[in-house]
Amino acid sequence: MTFLARDIMVKEFDKIHSSAPASEAIEMILNGRVRATGHKTVSLIVVDSSSELAGVVTMFDILYHLRPSFLNFGFRVEEIEWRGQLLNLVSELKKKKVKQIMSTNVVWASPDEHLMVLLDRMVRNKYRRLPVLEGQKPVGIVYISDIYHHLFTKLNDPKA
Repeated sequence: MTFLARDIMVKEFDKIHSSAPASEAIEMILNGRVRATGHKTVSLIVVDSSSELAGVVTMFDILYHLRPSFLNFGFRVEEIEWRGQLLNLVSELKKKKVKQIMSTNVVWASPDEHLMVLLDRMVRNKYRRLPVLEGQKPVGIVYISDIYHHLFTKLNDPKA
């Protein structure tokens, strides 16, 4: 039995344009779809004006960019007085564009790659998802949780 990316990828996924406001990405993830496996989507595929992959924006990316940038320069978070700052940080984040907070160094898969190739790539690099591209256009996403679900439900089912 052969399983390719096209056999297990999620074909209905949330996309957002790179020039959309970060507030839109925040809302889309907050109200993300629940997949057939019961897992909630916590990322969006980011596309450009040609509908080609521009990046990915995840819950992690959003929370990372909520933090003040000076924390990236060695300041100790425990030494800062945070009282009254959170609303301002959220407000400033919401004013940004998706292209300012997305991850651009995205590893992807092709529809004809075997499940074990995807699994190895994801496990070795601790990826939770791989966009699936035809050309440069996203056509699906393979989630590590969906691979797990597929392997241990479909392969264990004698009727499959």
